[in-house]
Amino acid sequence: MCKDYVYDKDIEQIAKETKEKILKLLTSTSTDISYQQFMSSGVGEKQSTSESKEEEPKLVKPKKKRRKKSVYTVGLRGLINLGNTCFMNCIVQALTHIPLLKDFFLSDKHKCIMTSPSLCLVCEMSSLFHAMYSGSRTPHIPYKLLHLIWIHAEHLAGYRQQDAHEFLIAILDVLHRHSKDDSVEQEASNPNCCNCIIDQIFTGGLQSDVTCQTCHSVSTTIDPCWDISLDLPGSCATFSSQSPERADSTVSRDDRIPGIPSLTDCLQWFTRPEHLGSSAKIKCSSCQSYQESTKQLTMKKLPIVACFHLKRFEHVGKQRRKINTFISFPLELDMTPFLASTKESRMKEGQPSSTDCVPNENKYSLFAVINHHGTLESGHYTSFIRQQKDQWFSCDDAIITKATIEDLLYSEGYLLFYHKQVCRRKKMNTNQ
Repeated sequence: MCKDYVYDKDIEQIAKETKEKILKLLTSTSTDISYQQFMSSGVGEKQSTSESKEEEPKLVKPKKKRRKKSVYTVGLRGLINLGNTCFMNCIVQALTHIPLLKDFFLSDKHKCIMTSPSLCLVCEMSSLFHAMYSGSRTPHIPYKLLHLIWIHAEHLAGYRQQDAHEFLIAILDVLHRHSKDDSVEQEASNPNCCNCIIDQIFTGGLQSDVTCQTCHSVSTTIDPCWDISLDLPGSCATFSSQSPERADSTVSRDDRIPGIPSLTDCLQWFTRPEHLGSSAKIKCSSCQSYQESTKQLTMKKLPIVACFHLKRFEHVGKQRRKINTFISFPLELDMTPFLASTKESRMKEGQPSSTDCVPNENKYSLFAVINHHGTLESGHYTSFIRQQKDQWFSCDDAIITKATIEDLLYSEGYLLFYHKQVCRRKKMNTNQ
């Protein structure tokens, strides 16, 4: 009647007792080695389950070696699928590997003032981070997180298949609303300014410049954004057929697979000047009349974590389809060419390009990739997560296995997460 979701306490008790029984079995010497490998996230050397029972004690005994390797899996923990909840699990894996979020939640910096803390998503995320970094190898069951998402983002309630990108924006929005009171150093002159942990990490500034084609006056607006959604070749907004002359100019040094559309190509298309046409005239403030114009998007402010959404799901009229175009993406990304300041410096003759001044401040490193497998009607989400510098793992709900760079770079990316690199200012030679 109140649209709330209630758990069956009897079933929860049965689940708890069953879990305790399984844990007791795991600690016994008769544990099946294949299950031990599953619980160790695939980091230990895999042994065949068909080996003789005489050899089994030898296989179970060397636990010290496994503990040595477990240092690479701290923070990596499987997540149980609660019924078409792979979209949630892959986003949780990405969020729990953001250093600033990890520091915030593990140091208990959140101060909850909600009348009912049990309904606070930030409190639950804090518990989730502690669970993910507890060192436990048993898969975590994120039922409380799912429950709160159903309450605070009703459009995601139920066991239907959901979109991982939609879930990301929804969870960031709820976390943003529930953590506003944690903001520090807010600008007194701007009461609407939020400095919560979500805004500190994810918020960038997207600049839109609309230029009148008659008098060339420019109208500029800057909007906050948590992610950038990019069109792909093969979509209705494809750029491969509309601008073939750009083919040679979009080759990037960061592309890993030559001759294939890249993330850089998508960003160049996103930040191109777009002629709005006669059907979309705007009223020019200088001409005081409706005129044709061009529009160009650039980044005014770069976030600490940049999330790129590759628009693989297209809805045109009544038709819905998935775009399977392979897009190559780099391990390191330089966002300097897509900055508003870069565009402005290019427009001023004789001015040095910003790429010569701050070569490292706008560079990012890839740390998580979300993949969608299957079709619109029947699909599944998995993720690749970077652990330390060159350690990559594949997360498929409760199962975590080690992955290679090739597995990562040849995957069909859907959401790409990049973290801003630590600024290393070069000492400029005054003689140059």
